[in-house]
Amino acid sequence: MVDLSGEMGGLWASLGAPAPGRSRVVQFVAAHRGEGTSTVAREFARFAARRAGKTVWLVDLDLHASPQHAAIAADPQLYGPLGPAVSASPDGSTFVTVQPPSRNAEGVAVPDARYVAAHAVGEGRWWVTRFRKEGLKGRQTVHILPGADYWNALRKHADLVVIDSPAADRSQAALTVAPFIDQTVLVVAADQPDVRSPAQLRDAIVTAGGRCAGVFFNRARVEPPGFLRRILG
Repeated sequence: MVDLSGEMGGLWASLGAPAPGRSRVVQFVAAHRGEGTSTVAREFARFAARRAGKTVWLVDLDLHASPQHAAIAADPQLYGPLGPAVSASPDGSTFVTVQPPSRNAEGVAVPDARYVAAHAVGEGRWWVTRFRKEGLKGRQTVHILPGADYWNALRKHADLVVIDSPAADRSQAALTVAPFIDQTVLVVAADQPDVRSPAQLRDAIVTAGGRCAGVFFNRARVEPPGFLRRILG
């Protein structure tokens, strides 16, 4: 595993301080799969919890694979053991909807928030979410919801919310949530010479009403030096 602790410190400083009294919600996404977005998001969350002393939620929008939960569970020596599953919603709001809804024995629809669990990581300064896909039945499908309710509710329980979104070439999740959060960081593999796709994704995020903070060059040894840049002005 590549040690990104130095880069995470620089990224933390580059993003700047949040508004006084307001938690920050930061999304990480790449234009194409395979750029290492999940690693960067996870290491940023771990850095914030351990080195910056913040309370952090790592929210995984890859609902069918839940790679963040899987990666942390697979390496308890590095991250610490996972705690038992708890609700990922502080107030019943959520960022997903399951359609058609499941119904209990009384015919009442099962709340969407029931499908998302959270687990404390290690000493509990940070949490990771997992979508309970085993709860889906038949032809049910799940979708990311547009809206600020969940993110605003989570701000009251965390100093930092880190969102790991699937790559834009396989999901619209990043564009769906971008207007309702503070910043989106684009992740680009260091050996990726084509900046057109990240630039197009940047434009799409801005058009959707989001704010693109810049680019993180994963395992960067590129020119110009540095890893968080404004792209194309």
